[in-house]
Amino acid sequence: MSEPTAENPAESVQTPAADGEQPNTESHDPAVPAAYAAFMREGWGDRTLDMPRHPVADWAAARRAKLAEAFPDDRLVLPAGTYKVRANDTDYRFRPDTAHTYFSGNQTSDAVLVVEDGESVLYARPRSERDTDEFFRDRQYGELWAGRRPSAQEISDSLGIEVRHVKDLPSFDDDRKTRDLSTDEDLARVADELRLIKDEWEVGELQEACDITTLGFDDSVREWERVREFGERWIEGTFFRRARAMGNDIGYDSICAGGSHATTLHWIDNTGSIEPGKLVLLDMGVEGHNLYTADVTRTLPVDGRFTPLQRELYDLVEQAQQAGIDAVRPGAPFLAAHHAAMKVLAHGLEDMQLLPVSAEEALDPESKVYARWTLHGTSHMLGMDVHDCGRSSVDIYPKGDLAEGMVLTVEPGLYFQEDDLLVPEELRGIGIRIEDDILVTADGNRNLSASLPRTSADVEEWMGSRIGG
Repeated sequence: MSEPTAENPAESVQTPAADGEQPNTESHDPAVPAAYAAFMREGWGDRTLDMPRHPVADWAAARRAKLAEAFPDDRLVLPAGTYKVRANDTDYRFRPDTAHTYFSGNQTSDAVLVVEDGESVLYARPRSERDTDEFFRDRQYGELWAGRRPSAQEISDSLGIEVRHVKDLPSFDDDRKTRDLSTDEDLARVADELRLIKDEWEVGELQEACDITTLGFDDSVREWERVREFGERWIEGTFFRRARAMGNDIGYDSICAGGSHATTLHWIDNTGSIEPGKLVLLDMGVEGHNLYTADVTRTLPVDGRFTPLQRELYDLVEQAQQAGIDAVRPGAPFLAAHHAAMKVLAHGLEDMQLLPVSAEEALDPESKVYARWTLHGTSHMLGMDVHDCGRSSVDIYPKGDLAEGMVLTVEPGLYFQEDDLLVPEELRGIGIRIEDDILVTADGNRNLSASLPRTSADVEEWMGSRIGG
C-alpha cells in the first residue's frame, strides 16, 4: 500500500495517458507500428462487470456524514494511494488506504474521495478506453495487461456515490480550507477515532476473518508432517493459501516461530526448522475481502503434547490472558486488560523466583522489572488495520475507556531469551504468546476467535485429532 504524500491531491494519483502520450511500458516491450495500434483500437464489443450494490454502501454514507459534521466548513480529501514498486518494473499488489475505503467502500487504485458541503464525490480511474493505446499496452492499468477495471458508472452503482474520472480532479487552489488525509493530522486523527466503534457490518466482517483464520490454523496442523519436514516456511505458505482462497490476503506478515525464534516478537523471516521437543508460536491473521483482519496467536507443542515445563508456562500465560479478557467491558480503561494480565504474570515470575523484588514491587510503574520477560503491551485495537486507529488522540486510545463496539486483542506472553543468564537454562529459548480478538459488548465481551482451541488440554486434543488426519 502506498499513501500519497503530495500537497496537491491531484499529484497523488497516476493520471491516464491522453491520446498521443505513451502508456506505461518497458524498454523490452516490442515496438508498436501505427497500423497495429490502429487495428487494436477497433472491433471491440462492450461488456459490463457484475457489480451489485455493495453491502457497505449505506454504512459508508453514514460514516461520511459523521466525518463531514466534524469539519463543517472544510473540504476533505482522502486518497486511495497508488502502486508501490517492489522491484524494477514490478509492483506490490495494491491495497488501498484504510480510511479511504472505510468512508467510500472503494478499493480501486488512484482514486480520491472528496467530501465537501455535505456532498461526496469519488474521483476514480475507471476502465481503459479504446481510443488510446492504454488498454492493450499499459502494464499498470491496461485491460489486457492488468485486467478490466470497473467503469465509473459501475463503481457508482455499487457504492452509491457519485463517481467522476480522476483526470477531472480539481486542483483545489481556491480560498476554501482543504484538508488532505495524507498531510492533515487533525483529519487523520478524527478519521481514526470514528473507526474505533465498529458497526454491525464491521463486526460481521471481523467474525468472518476470525473464522477463516481458524481454518488456516487448522490447515497448518493437518499438514504437520510437512511442517516437520519443511519447517516454518510450510506453515507460512499453508496459511497464506487459506487467506487467499477465502479472503483478500493475510492481514500482516505471518509469524511462524519455532523454538527460540518465538522470543523474537515479530519473527517474520520464517526460515527456521520445526524441531521435536520444542514449541512453535504462530501469530497469523486473514484479511477478508473488505479488508478487515483477524489477529490470532497460538503456541503449539511440536510433538502434539506439552512437556511438564512447557505446560506450566503455557498455563500461566493462558491464565494471564483469561484475566485480561475478563477485564474487557464497557467503561473499563483500555489498559485494564494489560494490567490484569501483567499482575498474573508478575506473580507467576515471582513464584518461579525470577524477580529481583516482590511481584507487587515489580508491578510499580516506576519499576516494571517483570517486563524483561513480558516485553509488550497486552492489547491493541483491531479492525481494517491490524494495529487499528493508531492516529487517535492518546487521551482516547490508549488512555481512554472501552466502549461497546470496540474490538481489541488480548495477547500476553512470556519470553526467555537464549542468552538470558538470569533464568534457569531449561527456560532459555522458550517463547509463549496466546492472542484472541475480543469484541466489547453491552454486558462484557465476546471472543471472536473462540473457535480456535486455547487451553493446553484443548490444544493437545485438537492437535491429536488433526495430525495425520
